[in-house]
Amino acid sequence: MRIALIIPARLASTRFPAKPLAPITGPDGVARPAIHYTWAAAQVAAAALPGTVDCVVATDDERIAEHCRAKGMAVVMTPEHCGNGTERCAAAMSGLTTPPDIVVNLQGDAPLTPAAMVSAVVALLAARDDLVMTTAVVPTTPSVLAHLQADAAAGRVGGTTAVCARDGRALYFSKSIIPHVGPGTTPVQPVLLHVGLYAYRPAALAAYVAAGPAPLELQEGLEQLRFLDAGLPVGVAQCAAPAWDMIELNNPTDVPLIEAALARRAAVEPR
Repeated sequence: MRIALIIPARLASTRFPAKPLAPITGPDGVARPAIHYTWAAAQVAAAALPGTVDCVVATDDERIAEHCRAKGMAVVMTPEHCGNGTERCAAAMSGLTTPPDIVVNLQGDAPLTPAAMVSAVVALLAARDDLVMTTAVVPTTPSVLAHLQADAAAGRVGGTTAVCARDGRALYFSKSIIPHVGPGTTPVQPVLLHVGLYAYRPAALAAYVAAGPAPLELQEGLEQLRFLDAGLPVGVAQCAAPAWDMIELNNPTDVPLIEAALARRAAVEPR
């Protein structure tokens, strides 16, 4: 099996402009651009995957490309008009030297993604011919759920949550907290935090681009909803929460939380 592990990274983020280059201080006390930590996570994940894995950053900005090349990261330039990471992965296919069997999208704002999650989405896609794409979720810890609720109360868009059918297919994703949990109630199903991680079949990427943006995708700002709108089955790998909080770099206020999580990860998973 040949796998392309692609990290989409763009400079023009609405909520946090230039976040791939935003400085994040690591456990060693050194501040590095955020893309450094996602690339490092990709290298660990690639070592655990079967077959041959090619890692590459897909971007439309020369500032990101120059930084990545200077640090030894492979780069594929993609058009500015790519509307999201999935479209950018599709565009990056033409820049790969060898066509892959599976494409993994490890989003540039998800530096805390464990290697086991990458393996889980790849294994699920490889095992089920009925699925065109797979993604990952983790049950929210009390602290992560509180973080999501605090963002919502402050009017900020934080992480994404998901609901699934009993066979593991995705039913919906939202930037609101779903399913609804009433005050003082015990949820029947835990709130599942969606992780910025996807595995696709190459044909699914072509179908995604051909379908064009879906209304709910545009309203929620969630690229994966285009698959559901088109009736394409999406599998969800429910993974155990790691020992550190799974927080994506969505807002500037996430930087100190990610720094704390990086320190926690270094303490429990030394490399």
